[in-house]
Amino acid sequence: MKASVAIQVLPVASGKEERIRIIDEVIAFIKSSGLNCHVGPFETTIEGEDYNELMDIVKECQQIAIKAGATGVSAYVKIAYNPKGDVMTIDEKITKHAE
Repeated sequence: MKASVAIQVLPVASGKEERIRIIDEVIAFIKSSGLNCHVGPFETTIEGEDYNELMDIVKECQQIAIKAGATGVSAYVKIAYNPKGDVMTIDEKITKHAE
């Protein structure tokens, strides 16, 4: 695998339920990509071979939040990239800690 991206989307919206609804739409979009992903309590991690595809997903997450009703959005992104393909997978990072 060549790239792994973790994204935390923080929509500006009225009330907790509305923020959660918008975040759920962003997560549904990420899952629809068909790429391997893991939803955690603070961020969603996505992994793949095509760096540009992952960056397109990251860019679109903000648009999805706005289309879903957010008046603004902040996103925090972590990127691990190695064009030779030696990035740790989600499973390698979390399996030993799974209950």
